[in-house]
Amino acid sequence: MLVDVTTWYLEMLDPRQLRPAFSNNSKLLITRAEVPSPEFSRFLYSSVGGDWYWIDRLDWTYSRWLEYLESPELQTWVAYVSGTPAGYIELEAQLDNNVKIAYFCILRQFWGQRIGGHLLSFGVKQAWGMGAQRVWVHTCSLDGPYALANYQARGFQIYKEETQTKELPDEPIGPWLGAYRT
Repeated sequence: MLVDVTTWYLEMLDPRQLRPAFSNNSKLLITRAEVPSPEFSRFLYSSVGGDWYWIDRLDWTYSRWLEYLESPELQTWVAYVSGTPAGYIELEAQLDNNVKIAYFCILRQFWGQRIGGHLLSFGVKQAWGMGAQRVWVHTCSLDGPYALANYQARGFQIYKEETQTKELPDEPIGPWLGAYRT
């Protein structure tokens, strides 16, 4: 199906712009995935992105995933609740001391628990710690209904907006093919 997709590009130019939101969930833990694991990263990507038409990486080979994950510019931080992965944030150091939030999302069963604001706040602090002079991200009208609001609530400002027509599957694929069908 053809769909008009609006993409918003947001940035933060100073660490003092961050308006953190932290959860008081004592079972929430965020840790860095330091060992490149294509299996785990693909699981995160498809588990959180399957609801939002994240399809760009689904055809990546094992070698392509490994090459991406071995990049010294990349950091992947995973939120766990009671030992279960709840979401993740990928930070990518770029030229001119930019750090891009490449991917950020929360698994469906953890929505509405304030984990998204917590993980985003944590990730932005990590980005500044990577030497960023600018932290940026893009989100689109296909992402979760609170994605843009969460970025703005944390202090990001829109600097560009564009709309393009994209060819998409008739419905999101979910975390795996047929996951939501009974």
